[in-house]
Amino acid sequence: MTQTSDPTRTITTRRISFEESLRGLPRHFAGDGDLLSSHIIAGLSAVFPDGEDFFVRSVRHFRSQITDPVLKRQVAGFIGQESVHGREHRVLNDKLAELGYPTKQVERITRVGLALRWKLLPAKSNLAVTAALEHFTATLAEVVMTDEETRKAFGHDAVRHLFLWHALEESEHKAVAFDVFRAVGGGERLRIWTMKVIRTGFILASIVELVASLAMDSATYRRGVLAQSLSNIRRSSILSRRMWEQLREYDRPGFHPDDRDTTELVERWRAELFGDDGALKDQLAGSAA
Repeated sequence: MTQTSDPTRTITTRRISFEESLRGLPRHFAGDGDLLSSHIIAGLSAVFPDGEDFFVRSVRHFRSQITDPVLKRQVAGFIGQESVHGREHRVLNDKLAELGYPTKQVERITRVGLALRWKLLPAKSNLAVTAALEHFTATLAEVVMTDEETRKAFGHDAVRHLFLWHALEESEHKAVAFDVFRAVGGGERLRIWTMKVIRTGFILASIVELVASLAMDSATYRRGVLAQSLSNIRRSSILSRRMWEQLREYDRPGFHPDDRDTTELVERWRAELFGDDGALKDQLAGSAA
């Protein structure tokens, strides 16, 4: 029996660099200089590098147990894509740190926390966390790729393009960690309860991180700035009921990431970003399947 849900899925590692395009990034880069959006995006980027490293480690741990050659190739693509994601978000985080965001501190906290988890908990539990968080990123990716207002909220072209590229690749490999978890005998109880814990923990940690980041920004204390930003963010698709219902789909027995068919969406953004006239084609340094 095949171990991958979609034997036709191809996952390409794109070698790309955003370092040059991030030069000149303004302090409040999101939207029209929106305070909250800038800090939310910075906080999200801050957890990505060490999170991606953890995902790679969790999947790679079980690589020798995968017998399906197609899933093996998909795992190789997953590892390649996630490794480049981590590298490019570190570049963005370095730039954000120069602008006064606490991205490097968040990186350190994330790294220590995940290292402790890796040391104390079983490898299959860590793989369950990876599969759950991959559903988070796939859900966010779908919002980014389908909602123009969300894309506009990134503001600066380089930041928007970085997150669009990341969203595309998260959608391309959204089922790989899940398929590996299932292939090595991961059960439904562990999968569902892991997501319940992760969903609550992720939201709470994000709120704490956001409050701490805002507290370090003098713009937070300017009259009316935070209130206006709160008014703007309430209309965001990121906070919509539809998105949170999509996140909760993971709790359904028998759920699989491919239950949501994003094939046309992926094909559209592959063409728009990396086609003959793609917006990011010139930033590719070479690619490998």
